[in-house]
Amino acid sequence: MLFEGRFNKARQLQKEAMEGKERAFDQENLSDLLEKNDTLALILSALITILPVALLALGVISLLGYLFVVR
Repeated sequence: MLFEGRFNKARQLQKEAMEGKERAFDQENLSDLLEKNDTLALILSALITILPVALLALGVISLLGYLFVVR
């Protein structure tokens, strides 16, 4: 690796900074941390974020395919 020494030093500093802090994936049951409708809110926000981009990409691909066939 090109900067292996710097990488190892940065990882060591990061480990020292995180020592004693709780990480999300260390907890056994994350569902206890979620409130009543958090799952629904996460799904809706993902749809609001991803769906317009996916529709736009599908529209562009369809338009290119249409122009390719017609011309």
